Amino acid sequence: MTQNQAFMFHTTPSVSLIRNSDGNFNVTMVPGDGVGPELMDSVQAVLKSINAPLNFEQLHLSEVQHRTSTSLENVVESITKNGVALKGVFSIPEFSPGNTGDLQNLNQKFRNSLDIYANVIQVKSLPGVQSKHKNVDFIVVREQTEGEYSALEHAPIPGVVECLKVVTREKSMRIAKFAFDYAVKHGRKKVTAVHKANIMKQGDGLFLRSCEDISKLYPNIEFQQMIVDNTCMQLVSKPQQFDVMVMPNLYGNIITNVGAGLVGGAGLVAGASFSPNVAVFEPGARHTFDEAVGKGVANPSAMIIASIKLLSHLGLKQEEDTLRKGLHRVLSEGKVRTRDLGGYSTTNQFTNAVINSL
Repeated sequence: MTQNQAFMFHTTPSVSLIRNSDGNFNVTMVPGDGVGPELMDSVQAVLKSINAPLNFEQLHLSEVQHRTSTSLENVVESITKNGVALKGVFSIPEFSPGNTGDLQNLNQKFRNSLDIYANVIQVKSLPGVQSKHKNVDFIVVREQTEGEYSALEHAPIPGVVECLKVVTREKSMRIAKFAFDYAVKHGRKKVTAVHKANIMKQGDGLFLRSCEDISKLYPNIEFQQMIVDNTCMQLVSKPQQFDVMVMPNLYGNIITNVGAGLVGGAGLVAGASFSPNVAVFEPGARHTFDEAVGKGVANPSAMIIASIKLLSHLGLKQEEDTLRKGLHRVLSEGKVRTRDLGGYSTTNQFTNAVINSL
């Protein structure tokens, strides 16, 4: 692939998002498993309170709740039609060693069916939230359609498993260009490629060379590369040094969760997954929090932040600003805190506090 061919990639959704005759946008809502449905109730209440012009088409998709689940095809059709979705987290059932069927789980099928190849998570310090580090604000750009998640495993003999990690130049170039385009669009100054090319010389070497090739097209953006184990150490030591980070699939999953821990936990980080045609907004740390189902103790902040990003994507600037200020006001005052933030407030109490602060 030449440098000129790299420009052919479409790194932001190109679908035309148009209001309906009622002035609203259609949005596919997929609550997910665990506390997902409860958090979606919070989001809908908050968005209704600010009169956000959204019509939700709610579809339940699950690999563990078969009785209430629709088909993956129906969900993909809805998201493709609407161009935008708000999504919870899917539970992944435990794999049985005797299972000879499909190794791909629902998450992988969902991403591949929509080609939502770029997962973008913002790890940012929030007002009023106690954490070890202050003034953290970096972006994790994760390629999420290949790598170790290719589901190509087999046991040639008992007691030995071979697992294939797939890395292609096309998808490595595509995610690298997405990261640099993101940096330019959002006024970021540096892109760090995270890899393990010192060990996986061909696989991660190909990814790293692709990032280096793309970096030459962006002379105004600083480029650096860092081995993933050193990256983890640097993150917990001085996360402020990072700006935009781009990485293969598995490292992205790990780094995102490390990042969530840096700024207060899984309930405070959100992001989105992009294809050339659709955008899916979701929590950043993918935990279903099954043990909290029905107890009303989950923190809805991550899902609310995801909805703020959704509003921004739709160009609803006033609603975006209003909701962000309301959430930040509740977090800053610290009078209403869920258990993960050191308080005793319920999900509904936190949601009502955000609504009352708007």
